[in-house]
Order: sequence, then structure tokens, then C-alpha cells
Amino acid sequence: MGEPSDLDIAICFNRLFALSFHTVLVGGASAPYYLPSKAPHRSVIRYRENFAASALHEAAHWCIAGKRRLLKRDFAYWYLPSPRTAEQSAAFLAAECPVQAMEMIFAEAAGLPFRVSLDDLDLELSSRRESFAAEVAASATTWWDHGLPPRAAAFVEGLQRAVAQRWS
Repeated sequence: MGEPSDLDIAICFNRLFALSFHTVLVGGASAPYYLPSKAPHRSVIRYRENFAASALHEAAHWCIAGKRRLLKRDFAYWYLPSPRTAEQSAAFLAAECPVQAMEMIFAEAAGLPFRVSLDDLDLELSSRRESFAAEVAASATTWWDHGLPPRAAAFVEGLQRAVAQRWS
């Protein structure tokens, strides 16, 4: 059947977490965001348009967020669009590294290609891409070596099951 679509990923996520964590993953947004809620209402994770990579990325944010961040809109992360100063870029990439590492793990589980994002055209064209990609890969290895957070582990297992059952 080929690679999973964003909807396949959202269905997998929602089957795992809609009831147990009152959280759903929904596409079609012009910009990603997270809107927390309290049970019985559902928190909503919105990913960009119909992009599978965005669905995995936003799921990664949620899967590694601690209890405090889960209570805050957009997990209390700041976002500053490019162009950024060197210091702002460094802070952005430091915050993004573990998220993209988890996204890399999810992409592998789903059988999708993964590509790091520096979210800055100047950086994308620089040599920083290679070093950031290495940092992300090292962080993914660390996650595997030391264990995934419980929600992330459940999502990996769900993605792997879905791949084995219908995406292949």
C-alpha cells in the first residue's frame, strides 16, 4: 500500500491517545499548534496541512512534553521566525534537537523518510545542516539506548503495528 499518509498517522495516534490521554492529532492547519484542555474535553495537536512529517513532528513534541508543558498552549515553547541572530538560531536548534530526534524515530517506525529542518533558509544552505543532522541522529541513538518516554514508546509500537498490518 506504500507510505502512510498524514491521515494514517493521525488515525494511529488518535486510536492510541484520544481516550487514554484525551488528546487528538488533527491536520489541515496553516501553522502547527497545541491547544491543551482538561478531561473530558480533548487537547488538540494541529499539524500543517496534510504533511506526514508535520504530523510526526507535532506528535514528537507531545510525546516528550512533561506534565507542565502539556498544560500550556504550544507546550510553552517560543517561536521566532527567521531570520534569527546566531544566538537565537542556536537556542532554536537546541530546543528542536530532541524533538527532531523523536520525529526521526517515528519516521523510521512508520517507514517514512526523515529530513532535519533548520527552519531557516540561511542555515539550510550552510554547513550547519550536516552538524545538526549528526546531533539529531546522536540524540535519537540516546533515546533508543536509554529508553523512550512512555507515550513515545506506545506511538512507536502503534506505528510499527500499523506498518506491519496495512501500510506494507
